[in-house]
Amino acid sequence: MTDETTKNGPDAAAAEAAADAAANVENEAAAEATAQPDPLELLKVENVELRDRYLRLAAEMDNLRRRTEREVKDAKTYSAAGFARDMLAVSDNLRRAIDAIPEEAKAGADAGLTTLIEGVEMTERSMLSALERHGVRKLEPVGQKFDPNFHQAMFEVPNPDVPNNTVVQVVQAGYTIGERVLRPAMVGVAKGGPKLVEPETNSVFDQKDA
Repeated sequence: MTDETTKNGPDAAAAEAAADAAANVENEAAAEATAQPDPLELLKVENVELRDRYLRLAAEMDNLRRRTEREVKDAKTYSAAGFARDMLAVSDNLRRAIDAIPEEAKAGADAGLTTLIEGVEMTERSMLSALERHGVRKLEPVGQKFDPNFHQAMFEVPNPDVPNNTVVQVVQAGYTIGERVLRPAMVGVAKGGPKLVEPETNSVFDQKDA
């Protein structure tokens, strides 16, 4: 057998076929490795998703906590609103009883009547003081600009010396509880005076130019 026969014989063909098969296997393995995602990249994506979920959950819990604190605070502040409003009606009656006594009668009252008047006045003060401890505050609108959020206009008072729409008289005292109006003040407002000028506020541009 010659060398040429050895090179081109069945053994050479078999070796070439084996080499081709090995190459195909390597190519397929490389293709599969390329097609499959990198586990490290998958972990990074999952980590980003978990972090986003955590931040969203943390924000929701923080909002829930703030809302709960606000609701609890409001419940404590305004739970007595109905009772306080009823007590103001009692206080009004005490004040009417005091005001119904003529000044002449007060001046010439005997010891018994004087003690009674002082007792009613002390009861009124004590009641208002107790309401104040629970967040009830009396409005003092005289001299202020009429505000429909806190005042209820009952009549107009002609007065050219007072800026128009200024509260000049209180018919019934108003009160607030917390940041809410418990009862608006019933007032009389001035009419016929000069227009109330709002204070000017400088803009950012004016402050820069100054």
